Amino acid sequence: MGSENAVCGNNILQLHGRPVTRALASAIRASSKSSIESATTQNQGRVLRANSKRTALDEKKANAPKKRAILKDITNVTCENSYTSCFNVARKKGRATSSKVASSSATSQVTDAKVEVVSNSAGGSLSGCTGTSLGTNEASYIFMAKQGSSLPPKPLERSASTVDRSCVGASSSVASTPKFVDIDSDDKDPLLCSLYAPDIYYNLRVAELKRRPFPDFMEKRQRDVTQTMRGILVDWLVEVSEEYTLVPDTLYLTVYLIDWFLYGNYMERQRLQLLGITCMLIASKYEEISAPRIEEFCFITDNTYTRDQVLEMESQVLKHFSFQIYTPTSKTFLRRFLRAAQASYSNPSLEIEFLANYLTELTLVDYQFLKFLPSVIAASAVFLAKWTLNQSSHPWNPTLEHYTTYKASDLKASVHALQDLQLNTKGCPLNSIRMKYRQDKFKSVAVFTSPELPEKLF
Repeated sequence: MGSENAVCGNNILQLHGRPVTRALASAIRASSKSSIESATTQNQGRVLRANSKRTALDEKKANAPKKRAILKDITNVTCENSYTSCFNVARKKGRATSSKVASSSATSQVTDAKVEVVSNSAGGSLSGCTGTSLGTNEASYIFMAKQGSSLPPKPLERSASTVDRSCVGASSSVASTPKFVDIDSDDKDPLLCSLYAPDIYYNLRVAELKRRPFPDFMEKRQRDVTQTMRGILVDWLVEVSEEYTLVPDTLYLTVYLIDWFLYGNYMERQRLQLLGITCMLIASKYEEISAPRIEEFCFITDNTYTRDQVLEMESQVLKHFSFQIYTPTSKTFLRRFLRAAQASYSNPSLEIEFLANYLTELTLVDYQFLKFLPSVIAASAVFLAKWTLNQSSHPWNPTLEHYTTYKASDLKASVHALQDLQLNTKGCPLNSIRMKYRQDKFKSVAVFTSPELPEKLF
């Protein structure tokens, strides 16, 4: 036994000092081989899984949407090129439309004249940079020619001639240019839309030239309704708007809807009040947060009209307007012009604001003021309000001239007509507006009277 342990041959192996038989050695070799194969299999599995993950990642990257390139500056604050391009297209379309639509040489001459006026004064399309062409509405040109109206000048960009509140001085090269206060310099208040305000009001000035009733429609179209009846209706609607605490824009839009409907439709006097409450219902739906119900308008007429009658009239009015009921009114422009009038004031004057609103509202009752543009009425109200409160200085200045685009001489006729209305030289018995502005909340501006307007003011 000892000799066998001492011999190191093929039959006996020494492992850590212990004898190992052939059977044990074979088992050890088989176990080692299986361990190596198992390890190899595990490594191959890891490689396969890694390859599959890499393949899936590559497919995900390939199928993923590509990132969009970052947009460059697309601001539309300045749009001189757009105005130019819009006008070039408009001029071509205007000439083409003139050759197709105009049935006589006189009509084409009027159209060409209006295109030239637009070219000289506006330099842009009817909607500024929106691309609306000038030549698509031949009738509007002829209408504007008959009314003696032209497009307002294109809104100017801020330049060195503009005197800002923070401006210290201007260069000598623009010393001869009239300076005006920049009322759009307040960029902190987003409600003022200071970046877009010039273009917005330019478009409004263009829009006021459209859909205007001729000032003689009462004599030509209506046979049963008179100017006096219209005035009584508007005076009563002022009381209704006060009863339901409607915003002023609702009243102005109501009167416009009434005039435009009467301009195109014959109306019996028995249904005139029905037209009035229906137009106020439509305007309330457009302007008010919470419009009065139909039953309330029926009640205010002592139930003279039923709900079905109001709904039927509402359908007729909306169809007549093709559901396009909005138009810029005198109140629309008055906000802008009052801001320009008080640009140099350290503290805003409520008396000027209330007095200008009072004068503008008086024109709603008087049928004769339909011959003036809404912007002209608003500018004249600011002119006369400033003159009523202060005769020591001229009521017009470069700032007002810039933002209204009217000179004092342009407002002479309308200011004189408005003063006659303020002083009630015709003895009009309709007093709803005068009583309204005699209240303390409006600073009792209805009791103010203006002195004679000297010729040198114009």
